[in-house]
Amino acid sequence: MGIGKVSAAQETEPMTVITIEQAGKFDGQEVTLKGWLYNLRESGKLLFPIFRDGTGIIQGVCALKENPEAFEALKGLTQESSVIVAGKIRAEKRAPGGYELGVTKIQIIQKVPESTPFPIQLKEHGVDFLLDHRHLWIRTPRQAAILRIRAEAVRSAREFMDSQGYTLTDAPMFTPAACEGTSTLFEVNYIDEQKAYLTQSGQLYLEATAMALGKVYTFGPAFRGRAGRFASGKLSAHQCN
Repeated sequence: MGIGKVSAAQETEPMTVITIEQAGKFDGQEVTLKGWLYNLRESGKLLFPIFRDGTGIIQGVCALKENPEAFEALKGLTQESSVIVAGKIRAEKRAPGGYELGVTKIQIIQKVPESTPFPIQLKEHGVDFLLDHRHLWIRTPRQAAILRIRAEAVRSAREFMDSQGYTLTDAPMFTPAACEGTSTLFEVNYIDEQKAYLTQSGQLYLEATAMALGKVYTFGPAFRGRAGRFASGKLSAHQCN
């Protein structure tokens, strides 16, 4: 991993550091973004980089005539290189999110080597390949959106259960035996070469915690296979009357 060059002087007065999702609140203002290069399109003496920071993506524009140092630093920059970029936010309805960044300065924190490029390109990949690179696949917009939807669903479910007076309790991930005899068990090696199984349900343990706390629920993974299908999440609730 190499350290890239810095465009313009670093001793300049610091600008407001924002996230991409906040861009609309800073229309017309000079800001600094910290993130990664998602894509780069070249058109003559103009560069159109797209940056991401975990909160979203934003298109940048950099002109050779206006900002030659930033232009040279950006030109040929590899996908997923880490950057700190400064410029002015401006409304642009054709850009993703409705805003773009007029790039004036860029600091390359880490450049992805051309010899070992980021493996997930902006094209179709096989599912097996993507699963083998799952830790990188989640950087793509669709996968990131799925994770945000899941987070919102979990947050809403927990808020509802909490508002009804239920107490969140956690069930073990490993169990010594099946709790539902018709399901397939997922066996794992355990301490001292013993066998254990991924839990199929938290219901059994809720019956115990309900005796202590009354209204309880668990929101955690459950692993069960039936008819070739695999389920990995379950919300269970129990009330002691």
